[in-house]
Amino acid sequence: MHSIDDLLAIMARLRDRDRGCPWDLEQTFETIAPYTIEEAYEVADAIDRKDHENLRDELGDLLLQVVFHARMAEEAGHFAFADVVGSICDKMVRRHPHVFGEARLDSAQAQSANWEALKAGERAAAGDDDTSALAGVPRGLPEWQRALKLQQKAARVGFDWPTVEPVFDKLHEEIDEVRAEFAAGADAARLADEIGDVLFVCVNLARHAKVDVSQALRHANSKFERRFRRMEAFAADDGTRLAALDLDAQDAYWVRAKREER
Repeated sequence: MHSIDDLLAIMARLRDRDRGCPWDLEQTFETIAPYTIEEAYEVADAIDRKDHENLRDELGDLLLQVVFHARMAEEAGHFAFADVVGSICDKMVRRHPHVFGEARLDSAQAQSANWEALKAGERAAAGDDDTSALAGVPRGLPEWQRALKLQQKAARVGFDWPTVEPVFDKLHEEIDEVRAEFAAGADAARLADEIGDVLFVCVNLARHAKVDVSQALRHANSKFERRFRRMEAFAADDGTRLAALDLDAQDAYWVRAKREER
């Protein structure tokens, strides 16, 4: 069995100036960041597929990303992997006073409110003077996730619809505005603005439905891909290619692929 020390040693060897891997040596925080994000999504995909063997491997890939960043930071004199571990341990103890201290919280809702208060206190202690209810939402998040977090923070101070019906009304309103912009021949910037409003409301609708936006979109992507591949297979069975057919013929295959899944 290997330990975290083995992984740290492997990473150090890969980054060794004399004996390391040329590709690993060329990497920076900026070039590795996209891989870190990609690995996190692959973890989520394995969870979604309930593939626990693959989840084990993907978690290893994600852990490697943490070790890679920590190694580069150590080489630059910023911090080491042990500091990363120490930081998260301190944070978890600090943010769970009801577990590791004397505080008493009687519900998950109270715990969430206390968590946000502790985070705000940490930001203030670090010199962050942003006191907005929306403070602390990272700009590096995928935009759908940032939209969700902004909405959640606004809801905590009461800026939220009490039921889902007004969300449907708002969605119809925003779709009508997009339709109007198309009819008026609006430029790309105006259309982008209006379509952005539609997407923002869709995130709000998912939040009210307690549906994970990312998971819902992954399911939609998977469903589309599965059905489209069946359309290609149907066309091949009929001795043709999907691209050679008109839209009506393609749509007939689409309907057939949907019917197969029922």
